Amino acid sequence: MPMPRRSLRARSVAFAALLSTSCTTLAPSQVSVAPETDTTCAPSQALTGASERVRGLVAQMTLDEKLGQLNQAAGGRSKALNSKLTPQELDRVRRGEVGSYLHVAGAEELGALQKVAVEESRLGIPLLFAMDVVHGYRTIFPVPIAMASTWDPADWQSAANIAADESSAAGLHWTFAPMIDIARDPRWGRIVEGAGSDPYLGARMAEAQVHGYQGDSLSDPHTILATAKHFGVYGAPTGGRDYGSADVSEQSLMETYMPPFYAAAKAGSGSMMTAFNDIGGVPTTANEELVDGLLRAQWGFDGMIVSDWNAVAELMNHGVAANRTEAGVLALQAGVDMDMTSGVMPTDLKPAVDTDACLMHDLDGAVARILTTKERLGLFDAPLAYHDPARDRAAILTPESRAEARRIAARSMVLLKNDHAALPLSATPQTIAVIGALADDSSTELGPWRARGNPEDVVSLLAGLKANAPAGTVITYAAGSHPTEFNQDGIRDAAGVAAGADRVLLVIGEDYDLSGEARSRSDLSLPASQIALADAVFATGKPVTVILVTGRPVAIETIAARADAVLNTWMLGVEAGNALADVLWGKVSPAGRLPADFPRRTGAVPFTYSEYPSGRPADPDLSKDSNRYHDLAITPLFPFGHGLSYANFSYAGFKANKTAVAPDGDFTISVDVTNTSDREADEVVQLYMRDPVASIARPKLELRGFKRIPLAAGQTRTISFTLSAAQAAIWHRSQGWQIEPGELDFMIGASSADIRGRLSVTVTRAGVASAPAAAIETRVNVQ
Repeated sequence: MPMPRRSLRARSVAFAALLSTSCTTLAPSQVSVAPETDTTCAPSQALTGASERVRGLVAQMTLDEKLGQLNQAAGGRSKALNSKLTPQELDRVRRGEVGSYLHVAGAEELGALQKVAVEESRLGIPLLFAMDVVHGYRTIFPVPIAMASTWDPADWQSAANIAADESSAAGLHWTFAPMIDIARDPRWGRIVEGAGSDPYLGARMAEAQVHGYQGDSLSDPHTILATAKHFGVYGAPTGGRDYGSADVSEQSLMETYMPPFYAAAKAGSGSMMTAFNDIGGVPTTANEELVDGLLRAQWGFDGMIVSDWNAVAELMNHGVAANRTEAGVLALQAGVDMDMTSGVMPTDLKPAVDTDACLMHDLDGAVARILTTKERLGLFDAPLAYHDPARDRAAILTPESRAEARRIAARSMVLLKNDHAALPLSATPQTIAVIGALADDSSTELGPWRARGNPEDVVSLLAGLKANAPAGTVITYAAGSHPTEFNQDGIRDAAGVAAGADRVLLVIGEDYDLSGEARSRSDLSLPASQIALADAVFATGKPVTVILVTGRPVAIETIAARADAVLNTWMLGVEAGNALADVLWGKVSPAGRLPADFPRRTGAVPFTYSEYPSGRPADPDLSKDSNRYHDLAITPLFPFGHGLSYANFSYAGFKANKTAVAPDGDFTISVDVTNTSDREADEVVQLYMRDPVASIARPKLELRGFKRIPLAAGQTRTISFTLSAAQAAIWHRSQGWQIEPGELDFMIGASSADIRGRLSVTVTRAGVASAPAAAIETRVNVQ
């Protein structure tokens, strides 16, 4: 029984304004059309913009073949790739019942499967092969939150380019990355997969990954299709519990959560994935106003949209569909093109489509977008271009790729504390005790979503320290206790080893299985065994440097207070140990910066530097009633943008080239930064903005520019940021992006809490912007 046309619309009133406002000047999609009215549809428009080849194929396809293109089937599991590619599965390919496979790999194996599709199916339509290649394929780079900590989009682009080359050599066309969800609650396990809490930083990292994966042309067999995910508000589930409802305002939706997706769309991301969860009761997989309305009709996105794993079927669990057919109809009407693994759209839509011309129109549009994606990848013209076994062997884990992984890993570490210049370590002969099982845990360094990463490829932290220690330095080791156990005897033995050393490197934190999907945590403290191990080591009285291994900001206030230094290494990938040695002994000065605040305790989250000030801003004076906890300081333990260096830097000459700007104008702010130390090092210069008086309260600070720059000892460089007034635009529900007249405050500094200069620029009159303010890139020039 077909559902009433657009039946969910009555339940998505909150998004109606998104369709009634003109927030961009972009043209509609080239392959899709804007949503129809409730009573009419125009089947002839479903293929608008599609090529003659795609039009011809859609015209020839039977209904079953069309539905088959919507089917992304699991060809295996993440730990058993290709395991489901049985003879019976090949028959499904011959019948045109599958459009894509995930959890598959191997140039030769997939080449044979592709030959079946193009030579033995009726229409010869090629398959799409996909995998979660999130931070490397075989050459595993640091986890994404660590990649964001480089504060250098070029590093992400380089890593994504290597991942694309390796995975395409293995026969893959498509990755489910980048994950660009803004996350401000580190209890959510998938914060490890994104760029942290800030929409401007997130937008820049999103663009970099899209460019890295897709290169200059998707038809180049060394590139792969990117997937910006998870479109919606997946990163803000209630209580940080994965898959939970996001109850956010439209203001937050547009100003905080949408900018990275807009940036990814404009960067040319070939596909997007809808979020598992709902926004105020409307699941994104069935949210027509958000997907077909905002993303396609307003932003002009013309790529393919895929659901998340089994998400179409899960519309029944959400309570918006009574059965599989209703679930499939809702997803199709919303604009979902491909159904990842649930089988609902390919197997349960047929009765509804057979009796509803408008659903057939939606189906034709979805099929056209899938075929257009395959066409853009060059699969119709050269379906076996990705299936050269010799290239598969040659491209994997090359020395050049490992060198880049080492370089980027060193750049991603964040020096959180460094009292009395405890780091870098002295090259003077000494005994250093490395304490903690994570030091020798190669698997954890691969992090979650490791694609074909192999622990045997990893240089563990311990191995890297031993291999790179200066002559005369003795490295001793004790495991103590792993985060997944509590080994009291091991902790006691470790304390004994620590007591016999000159200094201690205490390697503690989370193992890889504590971060990632379905890995939300109610307590951001370290596991009990790690706290006990730290207590025992600190009790020896030896100088202790904490090497923190984690996939999220954690609450380590009491541990950090007792350490001489704290180096946050996240999870560093295949070159973990070598990169750590590079930083600890000073070959590389750390310059990573935090992409999210570290809380003092779990009860302080969610928290962000860019929160609204409130009518009673937080005050350190407890005698005043203000927006704070009485049992915590008003500051985070380590703020957004924080990161120390082995060098010192001074800021001077902070100025703007004009004091007033028209709404359609731009202006340039510049600052001179000097390395006042005797060693070369990188500094990350950060530009923040505040609109002090507006029609809608504005955040305390908003990032609006940054640049990581190398500086030789004593060198001064001038960094110029060119901004537009549109970067201060405010979302108004009935009017779109509005530029308001008045004063804007700008601050330059080394972190959100280390401000070195202030100035103001006045916007002379009101205007209208065409894009999310945080999605607009600031142009940066360095002299």
